[in-house]
Amino acid sequence: MKKGLMEVMMLLFASMALLAGCASDASGDEKVTIGVTQIVEHPSLDAAFEGFKEALAENGYVEGENVTYDVQIAQGDMNNAQSIANNFVGDKVDLIFANATPSAQSALNATKDIPIIFTSVTDPVGANLVASFDEPGDNITGTSDTHPDAIPQTINFIVDELQPGKIGVIYNSGEQNSTVQVDVIKEVLGDTNVELVPVSVSTSAEVKQAAESLVGRVDAIYIPTDNTVVSALESVIDVAQKEDIPMFAGELDSVEAGAVAGSGFSYKDLGYETGEMAAQVLNGDKEPSDIPVSYPQSLKLVINKDAAEAQGLEIKDEWSDIAEFYEGD
Repeated sequence: MKKGLMEVMMLLFASMALLAGCASDASGDEKVTIGVTQIVEHPSLDAAFEGFKEALAENGYVEGENVTYDVQIAQGDMNNAQSIANNFVGDKVDLIFANATPSAQSALNATKDIPIIFTSVTDPVGANLVASFDEPGDNITGTSDTHPDAIPQTINFIVDELQPGKIGVIYNSGEQNSTVQVDVIKEVLGDTNVELVPVSVSTSAEVKQAAESLVGRVDAIYIPTDNTVVSALESVIDVAQKEDIPMFAGELDSVEAGAVAGSGFSYKDLGYETGEMAAQVLNGDKEPSDIPVSYPQSLKLVINKDAAEAQGLEIKDEWSDIAEFYEGD
């Protein structure tokens, strides 16, 4: 009896171990597909995606091993963005990473079931992506790329240090994130005698003409975090250098690219924070509705010395008290 009982118990333990091993193998072999929808290619959005992937890799989701990224660029076209989102739903991806406001809006239009984690969104509430920062929604959350003090810091610098009569701004009025920023600029300039001269574009091909239209009409140019305009930033830089019109920007990648100055943060860091959110969702630790929307906590004003010289602006020594200097490689 005892011998028979021991044999049965040994067989039972062996079976349990085999089942446990199979479960462990299944868990280890489980792979996920993340649909990446990005409205255009430009340095800030690309950096955010890199940070996103880095965070996921550090949380065990390694590209080529247990995660596949299906990356689709909409080339600035909302119809393309919607088609991309619809295709992701049809493919039943495990999560959608929406990089920029139009991409996030398209993703939310396409599904209320697949988790959506967004970044590079200026005003997620105004864009009707989330109900509030604290209570985003059933299947969506992410990070905003707008620090409340970013635009006021740069615009006040322009007003106080350059004392311009007029500031031009180039933006795509079809991008909700950009119209919000233009409204903020108007509010900041409300207590000054400086006039804002807005020029709207629909495509990146119109950006250079828009910049040329400001020649002789403004004393400085400000470029918000507008996907359409930033994707054609080089054409604005070209006009600014030829005409000695200092150009300022809403994020630091554009400062590195050739804007005189701007207030901002690292988009890679922002993407990293977004990736950590995605990892929590993929792990099953949290639902998107459990994760509040966040925005960058650090902010700095950076001045590109080479760009200032190229655009006819003399650097003042006292600016080192309020800004960091970028001098290129």
